[in-house]
Amino acid sequence: MQRVNMDKLAKYKSMRLKGETPEPFGGKSIQGKPHPNKLFFVVQKHAATALHYDFRLEVDGVMPSWAIPKGPSLDSSIRRLAMKTEDHPLDYRHFEGEIPKGQYGGGQVIIWDEGEYIPEREDEKVRVQIVDKKEGEKVMFEGIEKGEVKFFLRGKRLKGSFALVKTRGFPPGSSRDTWLLIKHKDEFAKTGFDAQDYVKSVVSEKVITT
Repeated sequence: MQRVNMDKLAKYKSMRLKGETPEPFGGKSIQGKPHPNKLFFVVQKHAATALHYDFRLEVDGVMPSWAIPKGPSLDSSIRRLAMKTEDHPLDYRHFEGEIPKGQYGGGQVIIWDEGEYIPEREDEKVRVQIVDKKEGEKVMFEGIEKGEVKFFLRGKRLKGSFALVKTRGFPPGSSRDTWLLIKHKDEFAKTGFDAQDYVKSVVSEKVITT
């Protein structure tokens, strides 16, 4: 597995002006320090040009990210479009606030969900959880490169097994990095679940007001 280096955040930093936006830029803060044996995810509701939900998974020292227009769902019959975006720093999972207008992604951000996650893999058609962090990150890193990852979320709203699967582009022929977020059928699946029915931040109870 390719080890993390600050170049993985080069695109993120090139799109933002430090000092002009309250967003974190990575570094050696306590919030940006990886846990020795746990992996985390966050979903941030983001009122940018279009309201969407940013889904981020910790992998190898950064947070690969996907913008999900309609938000994640616990309904296993639903496939949510997820657009791959730039990797974010680890401390971004704690970010709530307002990105100033005129800056990239300008608008309010709240933490819609957060928690730990466990990578999964298929073993003779059975999903197996990978509890060793180093091995799990290797599987996630390689899976993202190949275009398919599976994982188990332990969030406050999102729970159970999911998959992210890369598509050939949407609309057909597009060069955009498009994926689908899929909820597997398990005890946590919930028919009719809609992210838009849950408006408050899970850490502060803030809501998007614009």
